[in-house]
Amino acid sequence: MSMSRSGETETTAAADAPAIEHIASSLLPTRHGSFHIHVYRSHDDGIEHVALIKGDLKGQERVLARAHSECLTGDVFGSMRCDCGEQLDAAMAMIAQAGLGVIVYMRGHEGRGIGLGNKILAYQLQDQGRDTVEANLDLGLPVDTRNFQVAVRILEHLGVESVRLITNNPGKLKKLADHGLKIVERIPVQTKHTPHNIAYLRAKQQKLGHLLDFE
Repeated sequence: MSMSRSGETETTAAADAPAIEHIASSLLPTRHGSFHIHVYRSHDDGIEHVALIKGDLKGQERVLARAHSECLTGDVFGSMRCDCGEQLDAAMAMIAQAGLGVIVYMRGHEGRGIGLGNKILAYQLQDQGRDTVEANLDLGLPVDTRNFQVAVRILEHLGVESVRLITNNPGKLKKLADHGLKIVERIPVQTKHTPHNIAYLRAKQQKLGHLLDFE
């Protein structure tokens, strides 16, 4: 599948697949070296997502890839309540070292899909002793509403044939595979646990099935 010019709508093979539009691309120097950044817009909801790319992905097999859900508190502010920012940084470092790979940064996924305001309300309940799953349920919210179909469409548009997926979350792996992404290997990403995030990580391990190792 070829890259589109900016502003050109991308058609996809699946009739029910969300249409995406390639908006713009540019070089992005980072502390992990230079990447190319591509911005896409989903026609379903108008949300803009990012593909951060190293190397030429067209027609490539076994591409090192991560579908990363937006986390303002962790990715931008360096919150120690979660491991999101550390996972993003680790994925960038892994891809930079490999010289080929992609991070699809999914906006609109804050708090596993509940939104920023609700996420902070959930934090208030966690301050009182609830875990990340219990807090969502106490607020009458789902535990995880994220959909990764747009991520698969973006990878298709980039010409990626198959991926080695950087994730600890088998649920994410299944969702991506169910939407047609060919995943040939799971690459774990380990981060440091601290007194601030250990309960969060254990809840992800014990209640959400994340593949995490603790001493």
